[in-house]
Amino acid sequence: MGFFMILFTLIGGITLSAQSSINGTLSQKAGTIETTFLTFLTGTMFLTILILFFGSGNILALLDAPKWQLSAAFLGTMYLLLTIMAVPKIGVIAANIAGIAGQLIIGIIIDHFGWFNSLVIEFDLKRAFALLFMLISLYFIYKGNKRLNIETNTKTI
Repeated sequence: MGFFMILFTLIGGITLSAQSSINGTLSQKAGTIETTFLTFLTGTMFLTILILFFGSGNILALLDAPKWQLSAAFLGTMYLLLTIMAVPKIGVIAANIAGIAGQLIIGIIIDHFGWFNSLVIEFDLKRAFALLFMLISLYFIYKGNKRLNIETNTKTI
């Protein structure tokens, strides 16, 4: 089962990168907020169909959830909006690596302190090296983008 979850997450990452690239391009014509709106409107319609046919929960239970848990919807919207803004400026891979580095940083903090009722996994040297290597890769990818843009005389960065 673990293998399939990794595979599904990998496929999710592939679709996220494709979406980032397409949304970044669309935002240059339609606007950043408008592109974000289209993405969430389409997602809402798709999920409404899934809920109608396959939903097993109680959508009204959302009204009883603690307010801090509902903030996840806002955070997801902000992630998409900021990614759509970044992709045309720094490229898909730099935006994705930066997003992943941000996820690692807050994930390490959440795991270490067990916030949001999560499993407590203490910060250790292995996690420190993982974060360090991610930040180093972001540096080299971003610097590579700047060099490429200078060489080709484009103004992407």
